[in-house]
Amino acid sequence: MNLIRLRPRSTGTLLLASLVGVAAFAWPLLWQTDQAGQSAIGHTTDAPWLFVLLLPLLVAVVLAELSESGIDAKVISLLGMLAAVGAALRALGPGTAGLEPGFFLLVLAGRAFGAGFGFVLGSVSLLGGALISGGVGPWMPFQMFACAWVGCLAGLLPRVGGRLEVLLLATYSLVAGVLYGVVMNLWFWPYATFGSDFSFIPGDALADNLHRYLLFVVATSLGWDIPRGVLCAVLVLVLGRPVLNAFRRTARKAAFDTPVLFEPRSPHA
Repeated sequence: MNLIRLRPRSTGTLLLASLVGVAAFAWPLLWQTDQAGQSAIGHTTDAPWLFVLLLPLLVAVVLAELSESGIDAKVISLLGMLAAVGAALRALGPGTAGLEPGFFLLVLAGRAFGAGFGFVLGSVSLLGGALISGGVGPWMPFQMFACAWVGCLAGLLPRVGGRLEVLLLATYSLVAGVLYGVVMNLWFWPYATFGSDFSFIPGDALADNLHRYLLFVVATSLGWDIPRGVLCAVLVLVLGRPVLNAFRRTARKAAFDTPVLFEPRSPHA
């Protein structure tokens, strides 16, 4: 059940938001500047602008669906409730050793309610969790993009049923948990110095910089990324089926996909 359906307007807006995110992560690798390699928090100046860009794009996804009659107050209420739950889970596990239990909620919600819902939920729940846990900083817009992609891609997985669906989601959770860390490292890696074998070198070939980045990830990041993926996969294996059933039962009872029709009242009623 796709609660935020990817109609033409919302699809275009979602793709635009994703392109902004990809550009935010990748531009230091493609556009050489003197700033690269000089500051561990080099995105301090551009992160607020990314945040300013991202929020209107998220609102635009919702407004596009409102204008195309694809979303209603029930969907907004469900989105707000799950975002609050995701924010609370993030506050309970604020990334210590990579253990972030909120990821499994993004995977299951994206799977049950669709890619558009997962994209918006990932961004909003990360924002709420950052405000609750005090995790606001230049990294936050990048985390919002990365979490949005985790929820969105879960909704685009192949349609299978039964035990195979849970195994598919657990495998995806493991991979997504690791790739989240791999992608997130890009927000600071080009601006920090870790030695010639691990640091970004401005003006060097892209392939050589990516090779050094891979070495950096293996040496420093996988110890956090693998536990994140494993925890998410275990939670999906243990809780995935009952949570998916609950989500889908909620969608059926709320009749999200039933059009609302207004009929004139009979004068004899």
